[in-house]
Amino acid sequence: MSEVWRAGPYVLKLRRDPPPGMFEAEARGLYALMQAGARVPGIVWAGEEGLVLEYLPPTAPDWEAFARTLAALHRLRPPAYGWDTPVFLGSFRLPEGTLEDWSLFWTEYRVRPLLEAAWGQLGELGPKVERSLHDPLPAEGPALLHGDLWHGNVHFSSGPVLLDPSVWWGERAVDLAMMRLFGGFPPEFWRYYRALYPVPAEVEAAIPRYRLYYLLAHVHFFGQAYLPALEHTLLELGFR
Repeated sequence: MSEVWRAGPYVLKLRRDPPPGMFEAEARGLYALMQAGARVPGIVWAGEEGLVLEYLPPTAPDWEAFARTLAALHRLRPPAYGWDTPVFLGSFRLPEGTLEDWSLFWTEYRVRPLLEAAWGQLGELGPKVERSLHDPLPAEGPALLHGDLWHGNVHFSSGPVLLDPSVWWGERAVDLAMMRLFGGFPPEFWRYYRALYPVPAEVEAAIPRYRLYYLLAHVHFFGQAYLPALEHTLLELGFR
C-alpha cells in the first residue's frame, strides 16, 4: 500500500496520492494502541503525505509477551462497536460511527462496503457472500482491535511491537481471523493466548465469517487471484 524507507533512526512511510486522511488515521490508531498498553513505534511526524516513525531494530520473537499484549487489548470493553474518526483498511476508507448491534455493524459498516467495491470481480461468489450476511453472529462484546493483524504487522524489538494498524472497536474474532488467514503465528503463541483468554466454540465457528472481510479486501486491491480462497471459505460456511 505504501513505500517504506529506512533513514537512520527513522522509518519513512510514503504513498503517491494517498486517500485524504489515511496516514493521520494510522497515526491515531498507533496512538490508541499505545494508550491501551501496547508498544508501537514512536510517531515523529504524521501528515497527508506520509508518516515518520521511530526505527526499532529487530530482535528474537517473544510470543508469550505478544500473547499477553493481544489478550489485554481484546479484554478492553468499550460501550459500542466502531470508531468515531475515519478508519482505513489499507487504502480503503471504512465508514466511521458506532452501533451497539454487532451483526448490524459488521454487515453495514464493514463487509458491505467492501462487497460493493469488489462486486465486479466476484461473479457468482458475490450473491453467496451477500447471503452469508443474513445470519447473526455471536458477540462477546467490543474489544480494541489492531484490525489488520497479519504476521508482517507484528515486529519484535526487545518485545512485541505493533505496526500498521486499522484500529476500531469490534469482536476480537476479527483479529483472530486475519491472524489465521496467512499464518505466521506459531503454536506457542496460540497456547499462550488461549490460556490467557480462551476462545468459546461459537466464536471459533464464526471465524470464517470474518475471514470473508479480509478476502474481499484482497480481491478489491489485488484482483481475482484471491477468488479461490474466497470460494473455499464460502464452501466451509456451507454456501455452495
